[in-house]
Amino acid sequence: MPLWQAGQMAVMLNVGTLIQPTTKAQYLAKSVKLPPKLFSHNDQQSYWQASAPEGAPSGWGGRIGDLLQSGNGLSTFTCVNVSGNAVFVSGGNAAQYQVSTSGSVAINGIKSALYGSTVASDALRTLLTNPRSNWFEAEYGRVSRRSIDANEVLSKALAGAPSFATNFPSGNSLADQLKLVARMIVSADAIQAKRQVFFVSLGGFDNHDGILTVHPGLMDKVGQALSAFYSVLSAQGVAQQVTSFTSSDFGRTLAGNNDGSDHGWGSMHFVVGGAVRGQRFYGTAPIVANNGADDVGQGRLLPSTSVDQYAATLAKWFGLSDSQLLDILPSLVNFNASQRTIGFV
Repeated sequence: MPLWQAGQMAVMLNVGTLIQPTTKAQYLAKSVKLPPKLFSHNDQQSYWQASAPEGAPSGWGGRIGDLLQSGNGLSTFTCVNVSGNAVFVSGGNAAQYQVSTSGSVAINGIKSALYGSTVASDALRTLLTNPRSNWFEAEYGRVSRRSIDANEVLSKALAGAPSFATNFPSGNSLADQLKLVARMIVSADAIQAKRQVFFVSLGGFDNHDGILTVHPGLMDKVGQALSAFYSVLSAQGVAQQVTSFTSSDFGRTLAGNNDGSDHGWGSMHFVVGGAVRGQRFYGTAPIVANNGADDVGQGRLLPSTSVDQYAATLAKWFGLSDSQLLDILPSLVNFNASQRTIGFV
């Protein structure tokens, strides 16, 4: 709420996966192309991140990285994942760099003396990184060298990062991830990064039951984590250069499922940052009524704004041209040119 009141947060209404503008009548008549495997968690998570179902090789965050990584002195730090593995930050050339909430993940035998011997550690490094003629071995060595080099750079940079006056909440995995992101952002000069895409996540929202007790606690975690993150960026003078946004595989149904709800479609999202045109709602508010104009069945809301439009708005703020937007978002061409971006930044 304080972020909203300060004009640093906007709300995006009824966003979801779409291939083209779709009406309820068209949906029911199956007269337009629809995202494959609607209401499936893994496929819709992938479609949100990649504009393709599970198995997609790259996401639109990674494809943004493909276009911008040449501007970074060390391209390794262009796409960073603090949450394990996600197609969102995988590009055609830009590889997602996975870190933990503590920083880079080091190879133990190189991080410290192997069996108490620095000679053994050096031998392990040589074994992992020496050039090889076999293609598989050569690629393994290249990845290992990148990992070792990146660990040395990032560890040194984070060790020299300024401390934060703002305390991130404890017992909050999203806050832990965002704290690491903030540390990397304020270390941008040390890691030679100008444009970066980060991925963090928080689970637990698939509430088929217990929604009245579980959901408020999850939203409190989101609010506390985003508040601390924005406060730190503001104090460091970089809030204007960072935009945070939420995404999810789908919303929840209007119809009840015992004491919870089922897999939906359209959902509402937050956008936070110094560049955000805040304290406003964007998109078209859905008609909240079972069997209403926006209910395509079982209380599922038909999205009025596509993920591609949402993504295009963020990507254009980040520096992509109109033609580049069409390259990274394959379904965007199906939307009217004047409506491809929303204007919340």
